[in-house]
Amino acid sequence: MAEFLTPQHEDFSKWYNEIVLKADLADYSPVRGCMVIKPYGYTLWERIREELDRRFKATGHVNAYFPLFIPQSFLSKEAEHVEGFAPELAVVTHGGGKKLDEPLVVRPTSETIIGHMYAKWIQSYRDLPVLINQWANVVRWEMRTRLFLRTTEFLWQEGHTAHATSDEAMEETMRMLNVYTDFAVNEGALPVIPGRKSEKEKFAGAVATYTIEAMMKDTKALQAGTSHYLGQNFAKAFDIQYLDENNELQYVWTTSWGVSTRMVGAIVMAHGDDHGLVLPPRLAPIQVVIVPIWRKNKEKAAVLAAARNIEARLRGLVRVKLDEREGLSPGWKFNDWEMRGVPLRVELGPRDIEREQVMIARRDIPGREGKVSVPLTALETTVQTLLDTVHQALYQKALDFRESHTYDVKTYDELKEAVQHGFARVLWAGDGEDEEAVKAETKATLRCLLAEPAETPGKCVYTGRPTDQVAIFARAY
Repeated sequence: MAEFLTPQHEDFSKWYNEIVLKADLADYSPVRGCMVIKPYGYTLWERIREELDRRFKATGHVNAYFPLFIPQSFLSKEAEHVEGFAPELAVVTHGGGKKLDEPLVVRPTSETIIGHMYAKWIQSYRDLPVLINQWANVVRWEMRTRLFLRTTEFLWQEGHTAHATSDEAMEETMRMLNVYTDFAVNEGALPVIPGRKSEKEKFAGAVATYTIEAMMKDTKALQAGTSHYLGQNFAKAFDIQYLDENNELQYVWTTSWGVSTRMVGAIVMAHGDDHGLVLPPRLAPIQVVIVPIWRKNKEKAAVLAAARNIEARLRGLVRVKLDEREGLSPGWKFNDWEMRGVPLRVELGPRDIEREQVMIARRDIPGREGKVSVPLTALETTVQTLLDTVHQALYQKALDFRESHTYDVKTYDELKEAVQHGFARVLWAGDGEDEEAVKAETKATLRCLLAEPAETPGKCVYTGRPTDQVAIFARAY
């Protein structure tokens, strides 16, 4: 299987497309730009969803669901919002064989419909804060699509909150950015750079947008999650007011934040290799696969019995699968599970049974170097330790890769060179027109502005103006 995978260094884009198909994550839909998420890929998404949902609920959020269809007039109430999304909208004009009195927009995001409902639900300061999240699908009519990374329809979560003060809303915005950072690091083994989007790159209708940016193995950036401080823009557009403690009407302050199935693509591109997926253990649909090995039929029963016993011991501790498929060689199975990125492979044959041991292979270290023999008496503790070790190793490897491809540059010529090989960390004092000019010449965009100012202020890499603002520029998906 792996021999038919295009090497990353030859054509990273082709490698990515092949691995998504060969590892059974997804397939193409008959509708242009849409995808079918296959069971293995959907289980990976479920793991992402479960870990994020747990964090949301721990911070006081509850789940709800809002309609897929939004009256077109709702989007026009917030001018910047409708302008930002207009090119991507899918609009329903007919239903039930008749022309609709008002066209309906297929949900590209839900600030408008949720704003409408919050205006009905929020009456008093006692109703605040409202902390709601929904798991849903959205539709954005993309021109250039790629499985998981940019599709016409995709799955995501979108949080929407309302607060009594600006400070509370900003605190919520940053809290959720930190939740995303924590998830990326501790579940996805994905080092990310948190920061603020520029005015040009912020969410349409937001006062400020914050992001986590990750580096893929081709050194391009991927926006892995965003959190938006919306101020009172949507509150005023949808008349979301409440009576404060002095019995005076006030507009609420709102936020929104989201992570999508793009996170699956991030995990594939940040950790995968020329043999297939390399999944972080805490998100992997299968953490341990057991491959029984025998050469003679008379050995089969004993090996399978021992393998089933190992499976029973591990079940409940980890997500384990015993590969009992007939007619396939152990070598073929090894390649198959490598392609699927299972973190640990347990190999068991007649000699292992005699020695009361198993051989465990780590997916993140291909070949003999990643194998270790483990006494059966230490099986459970060793497996759990190895899974943690693999997670830390994947994170460190990705972090080292990012750091080795991040360049501190002082001139525009250096920026132009740096973004061909990774991230350019620069001093920046430009505006949207300056960003557009840089993008036109280099294909790189301003990914985020860092919270911490430069230790030594200097001149903007493009305009020459004095500044202490640090920015990351990179080519991106």
